[in-house]
Amino acid sequence: MQTTGWEDEFREYVTARGPALLRTAHQLTGHPLDAEDLLQSALTKTYQAWERIEDRGALDGYVRRAMVNINISQWRRRKLEEYPSDELPEQVSCEPAGTSEVHEALEQALRELPERMRAAIVLRYYEDMTEPEIAKTLGISVGTVKSTVSRAMAKLRTALELPAP
Repeated sequence: MQTTGWEDEFREYVTARGPALLRTAHQLTGHPLDAEDLLQSALTKTYQAWERIEDRGALDGYVRRAMVNINISQWRRRKLEEYPSDELPEQVSCEPAGTSEVHEALEQALRELPERMRAAIVLRYYEDMTEPEIAKTLGISVGTVKSTVSRAMAKLRTALELPAP
């Protein structure tokens, strides 16, 4: 099977950046299998648009934005399908063996954050994006990014029982 140059370029990009993008997807979803599905969907969208993406330096941003958009869309669909129940579901932990207690507590606290807060924290502290970059990625104002990150950090500190700065 013969491939075109851009297909090889796409394959190289996925090979090189896939693990980092998967970590971002995991932080957005809070679950490894959901993260794989999210990344696959985002890479499918990227593959379809590959020839139209002129700035190859912006590929990570394109994929991250696709992941955020897809995750929010899925969350909105799920929100409509979920109904309150008197019984709590059993909690399943999918954390890798050997993970420290602090890391586990942080992962749990991140999973409990609302979608926008989680996305803002992941983009700011895991992807090391600036506030203007986060605002552009999430389609919100810089002020909203600042307040969202601040409120999210306060919730994380409370959940982890850390003192305020």
